[in-house]
Amino acid sequence: MTDSKLYYKQQLDGYAIEVARLKKQLTGLSLFRLLVFVTTCLVVYFTFDTWQVATIVGIMGLAGFLYLLSKYTDLKAEKDLNQALVAINEEELKIASGDFHDRDDGSEFLDPSHFYSLDIDLFGRGSFFQFTNRSVTKEGTKLFANTLTANDTSAIIDRQETIRELASKPKWRQHFSAIASLIAIETPAMHITQWLSTYKSFLPATFKWLPLAFSIGSVVVFTLMLFSFVSPLVLVYWMLLGLGITGRYVKKTNALSVKTSKIKDTFRQYSKLLNQIENETFTAKLLLKKQKQIQSENKKASAIFSEFSKYIDALDNRNNIISAIFGNGFFLWDVKQTYKIEQWIASHSNTVTHWFEVVSFFDAYNSLGNYAFNHSQFVFPEISADKAVIKATDLGHPLLDSNKRVDSNLQINNQEFFIVTGANMAGKSTFLRTVSLHIVMANVGLPICAKASTYSPVKLITSMRTNDSLTDDSSYFFSELTRLKFIVDTIQEEPYFIILDEILKGTNSTDKAIGSRKFVEKLVASNATGIIATHDLSLCEIEQELSDVKNYYFDAEIINDELHFDYTLKQGVCQNMNASFLLKKMEIV
Repeated sequence: MTDSKLYYKQQLDGYAIEVARLKKQLTGLSLFRLLVFVTTCLVVYFTFDTWQVATIVGIMGLAGFLYLLSKYTDLKAEKDLNQALVAINEEELKIASGDFHDRDDGSEFLDPSHFYSLDIDLFGRGSFFQFTNRSVTKEGTKLFANTLTANDTSAIIDRQETIRELASKPKWRQHFSAIASLIAIETPAMHITQWLSTYKSFLPATFKWLPLAFSIGSVVVFTLMLFSFVSPLVLVYWMLLGLGITGRYVKKTNALSVKTSKIKDTFRQYSKLLNQIENETFTAKLLLKKQKQIQSENKKASAIFSEFSKYIDALDNRNNIISAIFGNGFFLWDVKQTYKIEQWIASHSNTVTHWFEVVSFFDAYNSLGNYAFNHSQFVFPEISADKAVIKATDLGHPLLDSNKRVDSNLQINNQEFFIVTGANMAGKSTFLRTVSLHIVMANVGLPICAKASTYSPVKLITSMRTNDSLTDDSSYFFSELTRLKFIVDTIQEEPYFIILDEILKGTNSTDKAIGSRKFVEKLVASNATGIIATHDLSLCEIEQELSDVKNYYFDAEIINDELHFDYTLKQGVCQNMNASFLLKKMEIV
């Protein structure tokens, strides 16, 4: 069993030492670069009369300065990467201590019409998403949220294999996330793929060879002028011709330049991430499949992305007025780079979408692998076709403190329905969310907060909360009825595990008791499997009439005028309620 906290502490210390070392080297390089610059200037100044010496010294000084600048840039990139790795390990230790409520909570993914996302604290403050998500890209975050809400019962074993392997590669996962975090993305990948797929080229095919031919012509004209075969005016006219050719397309080139300038950082980032994926060795079938998707070209996908980024950088040189005039006048620079960009789009626009999807997949699944690594004490459910939908030993809620959490044994078979009663605050709602998360996490392929678990895959559907925007009684009640109708209609199509919490709250107690009874009877008649929590003890009488219904409860005791809970699931019907006691204890009545 891996001690994730110890691992993060060791990684944090190691990367912090490396950052300190690199900072010292950067300071030394800066000083040395300054020394080279000053020395070169002084030597050139004092040898200016001997221009040959001054020229050689100037060239050597400039070469040395550029080398040191390149070295500085590389070291700074290495320092930034290590700094990002320091931040990642600091964040993991912070989350492990229970301090994670300032992170993105995924509230934008809450959907009242979804099968369960509103009910089980999957999103929102203190949610499973907020605790688990480590995705860096917007697309990866969205895919991670979609994975949690997919309700997909197919290929669970393949996902388990994938998550196990990623869990075993913490160093690789951290480097992937660190690289992804270093570049601020201005344009999301989805917008880029839409633009690429609809882009219409405007340069004719002649521009495949015209810039090269024109450049050769420029060299010829310049050589002729140098040896006085033609007037310097000819060179000026030739430059004006070049400016005229590029000027014909300047409006469209400007529009392309503006667009590509916004997306080049995205391609630079994704190139590095694709390189990480290409150069790693995987064994899980799903990971190999994704890796193969970016290896279908003659070149590596990372090299192709990097190539596009370089073309955009080259086009950006037009923003320098001197480069724009002479580059376009003599070499048709703008149209040359534009043609390269357009040819790249024509060749790769259809596959770019798949490459972006692969990066998003690894970004999303890194969160799942990270969760499994952080919870090595949890178990991957054994996937089975037995009659038991869930058979778990010491099942607990994964977000509760393990030192305070009370676990329960649970076995619920196919087409069984549990009625759970209990006092207020005794643990009914937490239990429902625990079972719900078991199903969701098992379907995703994650390990479960239990000592052992056998699971027969099933989709989840819940009704535990009603839309808060409907505040009056009739609207609240109608909203609840709509949700129950949705459940009834959905389970006619395929089996679902149903979890309900205190249904029909928007009507009077007598009507509620009758309606709840009829609804549970209908579910059981439909061979449904699930759990309902209720305060209505009359609902427990169904157990006497229907063999598939079983009663369970959470107890509360008053000992020495204090309320005590053991949070343990027991078979039977709760006899101790606590509302009156609490009203009196809090001096409300």
